[in-house]
Amino acid sequence: MRERGSKLLVTALACGALTGLSACGGDSKRQDADEPTGNFEVEVTEAEFPKKQKLAKNSQMVIKVKNTGDKEVPNVAVTVNGFTFKKNDPTLADPTRPAFVVNSIPRGSDTAYVNTYAFGKPLKPGRTATFKWRVTAVKPGPYKLAYEVAGGLNGKAKAVNEFGRAPTGLFIGSVSDAAPNSRVGADGETVITDGEKEKKEPSNVQPSQDAELPPTGDNESPSGETP
Repeated sequence: MRERGSKLLVTALACGALTGLSACGGDSKRQDADEPTGNFEVEVTEAEFPKKQKLAKNSQMVIKVKNTGDKEVPNVAVTVNGFTFKKNDPTLADPTRPAFVVNSIPRGSDTAYVNTYAFGKPLKPGRTATFKWRVTAVKPGPYKLAYEVAGGLNGKAKAVNEFGRAPTGLFIGSVSDAAPNSRVGADGETVITDGEKEKKEPSNVQPSQDAELPPTGDNESPSGETP
């Protein structure tokens, strides 16, 4: 992982502005209507994604953002680019193809902006917002995912690191074209993939604002706030 100066979030926000409110179901109030202006100090304390992956194998990406300043961050947002790619084929009506199928996104992180996921509430000083995605690799070969952190959704609240820049990073790795060996364990719930056990998590656990939240359905994965 390394920092880079690309303006990923600016591109995402521009796309979202063109689509307008229709992209979020026609809500009468914009998600960023009351966003304050200013710089908000944050630090990416963890950014994890498997470097070596296998075709059709599930994996998890985790990004944790800590509020290192002395004021609330309005709405921490993370933009991720690289889940899809453009296939060079003039016969395709839509050349966009998945490199990773996104099985679940951080809970409550949906926004009107392309590839941008928001924490959904102010992040207090000293607290950490955790974003988790569960994905499946479907394109063999090298991969590159780029992310950028913002303090809000319309560009007025700017997240800055210790160098005064928006925190950015890269996940670089490869996907083997060998499909993983998977089988269901004796309990009928545990999936054993290449020696790794993945057990279905319960869906009836009550969430806590001060911990990583368990998933509540197939379309959601944990996101939460921790000290």
